[in-house]
Amino acid sequence: MDRTYLDWPFFSPEHRDLARELDAWLPHGLKGLAHGHTTGRVDATCRDLVQRLAQAGFTRYAVPGAYGGALATLDSRSLCMIREHLAYHEGLADFAFAMQGLGSGAISLAGSEALKADYLPRVAQGRAIAAFALSEPEAGSDVGAMAMSARRDGDAWVLDGEKTWISNGGIADFYVVFARSDSISRGAKGISAFVVDANTPGLSIAERIEVIAPHPLARIRFDSARIPATHLLGEEGGGFKLAMQTLDIFRSSVAAAALGFARRALDEALSRAKSRRMFGATLGDLQLTQAAIGEMATLIDSAALLTYRAAWQRDMLGERATREAAMAKMTATENAQIVIDRALQMFGGQGVKSGETVEKLYREIRALRIYEGATEVQKLIIARETMKG
Repeated sequence: MDRTYLDWPFFSPEHRDLARELDAWLPHGLKGLAHGHTTGRVDATCRDLVQRLAQAGFTRYAVPGAYGGALATLDSRSLCMIREHLAYHEGLADFAFAMQGLGSGAISLAGSEALKADYLPRVAQGRAIAAFALSEPEAGSDVGAMAMSARRDGDAWVLDGEKTWISNGGIADFYVVFARSDSISRGAKGISAFVVDANTPGLSIAERIEVIAPHPLARIRFDSARIPATHLLGEEGGGFKLAMQTLDIFRSSVAAAALGFARRALDEALSRAKSRRMFGATLGDLQLTQAAIGEMATLIDSAALLTYRAAWQRDMLGERATREAAMAKMTATENAQIVIDRALQMFGGQGVKSGETVEKLYREIRALRIYEGATEVQKLIIARETMKG
């Protein structure tokens, strides 16, 4: 993987040290990893990966330092760097790390001291697997259409409804769940956030969902699930704002994962271009191949610049980077799709063979163009934020 980008001014010496640490660990850290597309195999592999990442100390970057984290606060550039490196080597490793951060992020931002002290150290140590439950069957990117309800009953909240497309659904130890706590309010108003343990009576896995790039996904149901009132995150009615703050932190890291996939595809393409003999020369001697490689390299660098600008802006300027993160997510995932498609084309028939690296990358990137807000949603976010100015 090209490392010249580490010389860019977005990074500190600590980030460069982290990159070297990842480079040293990854070749052996993922050895012997079980693979397979069945739900049981994917679940077991994901649990294994959380343990490996925790033992290596990388899950500590998913929580603040006061609760066992590696740094004082969540650092977007570190999150991006870890996800980029993991994605380059193994898509499910990136998924396992990302969900430890996304699933616990709202607790880091708005949890009470008791909730932080209970959940975050376990996330950092890999002793608890986290999940983020926002989407519903009729409310994906349109959070304002959320129908799941939460009603106060004495010293508890009672949750009813369904969530779907929930990453880590079925293997998570706890879920950060968003529900409408005020039935009178409409749109994004009246939504609150809660921490719900997986063993809560009334919470069940309604369906395991198999997708193009195998990840633990599920539809989960809440039937009068009763949780302590202290498990409310932040203020009642503040759930939408909290969800957006959480996504602001982690959306640029989705772009970084796409970068990892794209960089791996380019390296695979370069190896193929140099070794594949045809028409008395190598594939790389053909001008059409050279033109494709030139485009691929440029697409990767342009996405990397947007990705680490968004992360740097949040870390160094202390500003929300809603527009910049959306630009990065949109550009990096769309560019990576093009890069991976070009790479697969260079492999010809070999490229569509199940298990080939470029074939796996093709499935991985297709999902990322939708996860955490599809490309079309990112365009709307960018336009809305631009029109504000």
